[in-house]
Amino acid sequence: MRRLGLVVALAAACGSAHAEGESLLVAGRIHTGDPERPVVEAMAWDAQGRVLAVGSAEALSKQFPAAARHEARDATVVPGLVDAHAHLMNLGFALLRADLVDAGSKDEVVSRLKAFEATLPDGAWLLGRGWDQNDWPGKQFPTAADLDAAFPDRPVWLERVDGHAGWANTAAMRQATRELAGDWQPDGGRILRDAAGRPTGVFIDTASAFIDAAVPPPDDALRAEALGRALEAAVANGLTGVHDMGVSLADLKLMRDFANAGKLPLRIRAYADGDSEALATLCRMGAYEHASGRLAMRGVKFYVDGALGSRGAALVEDYSDEPGHRGLLVTEPAAYAAAVAKARDCGVQPASHAIGDRGNRIVLDTYAQALGDKAGGDHRWRVEHAQVVHRDDLPRFASLRLIASMQPTHATSDMPWAEARVGRERLYGAYAWQRMRALGVPLALGSDFPVESVDPRLGLYSSVTRQDLAGSPAGGWLADQRLTPAQALQGFTAGAAHASFDEDETGRLVPGLRADFVVFDADPLTVEPSRLPKLKVLSTWVDGQAVYTAR
Repeated sequence: MRRLGLVVALAAACGSAHAEGESLLVAGRIHTGDPERPVVEAMAWDAQGRVLAVGSAEALSKQFPAAARHEARDATVVPGLVDAHAHLMNLGFALLRADLVDAGSKDEVVSRLKAFEATLPDGAWLLGRGWDQNDWPGKQFPTAADLDAAFPDRPVWLERVDGHAGWANTAAMRQATRELAGDWQPDGGRILRDAAGRPTGVFIDTASAFIDAAVPPPDDALRAEALGRALEAAVANGLTGVHDMGVSLADLKLMRDFANAGKLPLRIRAYADGDSEALATLCRMGAYEHASGRLAMRGVKFYVDGALGSRGAALVEDYSDEPGHRGLLVTEPAAYAAAVAKARDCGVQPASHAIGDRGNRIVLDTYAQALGDKAGGDHRWRVEHAQVVHRDDLPRFASLRLIASMQPTHATSDMPWAEARVGRERLYGAYAWQRMRALGVPLALGSDFPVESVDPRLGLYSSVTRQDLAGSPAGGWLADQRLTPAQALQGFTAGAAHASFDEDETGRLVPGLRADFVVFDADPLTVEPSRLPKLKVLSTWVDGQAVYTAR
């Protein structure tokens, strides 16, 4: 790029005379992400936070004698970690609600809710997130009755860990936006019912809207607090960037306010929330780019189907553990096709949620139709999750030149029950990272937080082991799809940058790119895999400034 060449030329021309504000980092090792010079021991950057040079400590110390010096000789530096699929506002609100993640039973859920209720004023809704019936004895969906004894009057509404289902008590259902009893079902959703047609308390995908609409909306102060907490959690875990999927125009304005005030510590690549006001604004005004480089909206996130854990993922054939059921289409295919065509015509990058093999096939068919003879171009249209893909459809990701935006911790969270859902045969194309790579499909890795943890170290660990934190199963689940440590790191750095058209800004530590990096206490490419979740983030840097430093 012309800018990169200019920076390199200036650095060479300056010799030992340097502008004020230069910095020099010396570390045990610095992984640059550049195959021509993968490991160095020093890096210099300018006052604007762009890398000037990488190389030996001796050479750069002579070249930049007046630079502010940072020593990390016992540490390892990697390019800034970017979560290619996440939900910042959802994380922030989850941090403000009852935490139900990893609760081992309904009784434990109720116990946590009672403790959280003590912090609430009278009459307030009791909100929580993170329950998963697959973690409980019997693995059965809960009911309102499981909550009613403890909370007979206070409305309780609990989001499932995947965000694709909710669990309400009777008091909450009384405030629903319409009568829920009967034998009807909403488009793109499912209300679980008893034999008499009464809702049991679980609402899947679009059905959740009947309860969501009754919950009092957060005010501006609470929304700002939620975003602030999410940003703090992200940088503390080593993230320098997030691809935020499904951002409303109101949330983009909040993020812009943070950026204007200098309170945005990482880069957000926001993807509009479907065929909405945000997409209409992009079509009318063009891509949004904040002057700081910290915030942009150039893409749109669409939903096609639901999630596998709540049996909402759309499958070509029946669920193995629920004959007669093939999941849900959250968006009707014709409406989805029209929205993709709209994004194409507006020059906006589509990113489509697809979990089941039918959901993925609909995305592939729709993209093929919309791209036409331009399918071979550098459009970088994305499939979010690409979780269970029919074996016949895997090569189509390559022929359509798509990006597979995948989340390693989904595999290790789902492995105890995924085969029960889809059977052994369909697992061939499930969480198939190496099969995608072998076809030449670029991988962008993320977490889908708060569905999974915001911590990318867990993503690195899941990538290379396909095991839980206890090291089970031995050798890893579907172990032939494990990534190498270098492949995993690339997916969270250069791979994520490529997926958002940021490869000339971030993803590697080379002259001209931004000095976004993470300092670890050990090398994620050489430590024993079991140590990856325990790596300490010593500091997180964006534009050459520390945005987090460990205490």
